[in-house]
Amino acid sequence: MKNVKISLNSIDKVKSFVNTIARYDLDFDLVSGRYVIDAKSIMGIFSLDLSKPIDLNIHGDAGIDDVLADLKPYIVE
Repeated sequence: MKNVKISLNSIDKVKSFVNTIARYDLDFDLVSGRYVIDAKSIMGIFSLDLSKPIDLNIHGDAGIDDVLADLKPYIVE
Protein backbone atom coordinates (compact mmCIF):
# COMPACT_ATOMS: atom_id res chain seq x y z
CA MET A 1 0.00 0.00 0.00
CA LYS A 2 1.18 3.51 -0.85
CA ASN A 3 0.00 6.69 0.85
CA VAL A 4 0.26 10.20 -0.67
CA LYS A 5 -1.32 13.58 0.06
CA ILE A 6 -3.39 15.10 -2.73
CA SER A 7 -5.21 18.36 -3.31
CA LEU A 8 -8.61 18.42 -5.03
CA ASN A 9 -9.56 22.07 -4.62
CA SER A 10 -11.80 22.48 -7.68
CA ILE A 11 -14.65 20.65 -9.39
CA ASP A 12 -12.58 20.15 -12.54
CA LYS A 13 -9.73 18.62 -10.53
CA VAL A 14 -12.14 16.17 -8.87
CA LYS A 15 -13.59 15.07 -12.23
CA SER A 16 -10.20 14.60 -13.89
CA PHE A 17 -8.83 12.81 -10.78
CA VAL A 18 -11.70 10.28 -10.79
CA ASN A 19 -11.31 9.74 -14.56
CA THR A 20 -7.58 9.15 -14.07
CA ILE A 21 -7.85 6.55 -11.29
CA ALA A 22 -10.82 4.80 -12.91
CA ARG A 23 -8.42 3.48 -15.57
CA TYR A 24 -6.61 1.39 -12.94
CA ASP A 25 -7.79 -1.91 -11.52
CA LEU A 26 -6.66 -1.00 -8.00
CA ASP A 27 -8.50 0.13 -4.88
CA PHE A 28 -8.11 3.79 -3.88
CA ASP A 29 -9.33 5.28 -0.60
CA LEU A 30 -9.44 8.92 0.45
CA VAL A 31 -8.98 9.56 4.17
CA SER A 32 -10.04 12.82 5.78
CA GLY A 33 -10.09 12.73 9.56
CA ARG A 34 -12.16 9.72 10.56
CA TYR A 35 -13.86 9.42 7.17
CA VAL A 36 -12.68 6.89 4.58
CA ILE A 37 -14.35 6.90 1.17
CA ASP A 38 -13.83 5.17 -2.17
CA ALA A 39 -11.74 7.57 -4.27
CA LYS A 40 -13.55 6.47 -7.44
CA SER A 41 -16.82 7.91 -6.07
CA ILE A 42 -17.41 11.50 -7.14
CA MET A 43 -20.30 11.87 -4.68
CA GLY A 44 -18.11 10.53 -1.89
CA ILE A 45 -15.32 12.97 -2.68
CA PHE A 46 -17.72 15.93 -2.54
CA SER A 47 -18.78 14.85 0.97
CA LEU A 48 -15.23 15.62 2.20
CA ASP A 49 -13.65 18.95 3.14
CA LEU A 50 -11.72 19.73 -0.05
CA SER A 51 -10.19 22.98 1.22
CA LYS A 52 -7.16 21.12 2.59
CA PRO A 53 -5.03 18.20 1.34
CA ILE A 54 -6.44 14.68 1.70
CA ASP A 55 -4.64 11.37 2.21
CA LEU A 56 -4.90 8.94 -0.72
CA ASN A 57 -4.28 5.26 0.04
CA ILE A 58 -3.44 3.14 -3.00
CA HIS A 59 -3.96 -0.57 -2.32
CA GLY A 60 -1.70 -2.76 -4.41
CA ASP A 61 1.82 -2.68 -5.75
CA ALA A 62 1.45 -3.65 -9.42
CA GLY A 63 1.97 -0.62 -11.65
CA ILE A 64 2.26 1.80 -8.74
CA ASP A 65 4.87 3.89 -10.56
CA ASP A 66 2.48 4.48 -13.47
CA VAL A 67 -0.30 5.48 -11.06
CA LEU A 68 1.95 7.95 -9.24
CA ALA A 69 3.10 9.45 -12.54
CA ASP A 70 -0.52 10.01 -13.61
CA LEU A 71 -1.41 11.49 -10.21
CA LYS A 72 1.53 13.94 -10.18
CA PRO A 73 -0.69 17.03 -10.83
CA TYR A 74 -2.72 16.28 -7.69
CA ILE A 75 0.06 15.26 -5.29
CA VAL A 76 1.25 17.82 -2.74
CA GLU A 77 4.61 17.42 -1.02
